[in-house]
Amino acid sequence: MATSIFDRLRAGVTTTTAEETRSLAAELGAALPADSVLALHGDLGVGKTTFVQGLGRGLGVAGNVTSPTFNIFTLHRGKINLLHLDAYRLESPREIESLLLEDFMEPPWCLAVEWPEKVATWLPAHALHLDLSIRPGPAHHVRLRT
Repeated sequence: MATSIFDRLRAGVTTTTAEETRSLAAELGAALPADSVLALHGDLGVGKTTFVQGLGRGLGVAGNVTSPTFNIFTLHRGKINLLHLDAYRLESPREIESLLLEDFMEPPWCLAVEWPEKVATWLPAHALHLDLSIRPGPAHHVRLRT
């Protein structure tokens, strides 16, 4: 019996290249239900943007997915629209209201949030929380919290 991407991520998956990370995320993107929220936890440089690039591929986004650091969020149109939020520069969850994200959540959509601890009280209870980290090797590790 094949193990689902969700089961594999709950157990934790290690990747050794950026392309492996993108492929893993693309597999997750293809399996996500519409109107999903992903909270991507991890320090600077652990591959959150690389992960979102792969997620975009799995959601059918055409074109490059880049970090929205200076724009705070970016909308990428695809089979499922990807909203990529970099909350690093937000000072409080209240600031997210001024971004008017809801205006861009045209179904079907997926919201991927980098630095979710900055907006933790704003995230819905059904958000999927993924921990990204660097392991020796160097390798990257992705684990879905349960």
